[in-house]
Amino acid sequence: MRRRFRLTSSSDFERVRRYGKSYAHPFIVLITLPNEMDQPRIAIAAGRSIGKAVHRNKAKRLLREIMRPLIHQLASGWDIIFLARKPMTSASFSEIRSAVEMLLQQAKLLEEKS
Repeated sequence: MRRRFRLTSSSDFERVRRYGKSYAHPFIVLITLPNEMDQPRIAIAAGRSIGKAVHRNKAKRLLREIMRPLIHQLASGWDIIFLARKPMTSASFSEIRSAVEMLLQQAKLLEEKS
């Protein structure tokens, strides 16, 4: 994911966690908060509850790969955080992708392709 689409500052990350609206799925938690920019910014996190570093890194790589083609369909002006959950480690790529798309639609962040 390109740097301009990343939510990098820890203060921004904390602001979204504290004041954002969350949407839950057994695999992923999505937290969103409007920003004043003309593009979405995304952060992906996987805590120690996922497992050792190998499993956490794999979960983050999967989420980044799923978001890569969707980034241009996202509504602009949003900060988005994806938090991986433990069941994600045993799910298939297509199951995770459908969960991400479902959460983004639920949050009304996906724009129709033009």
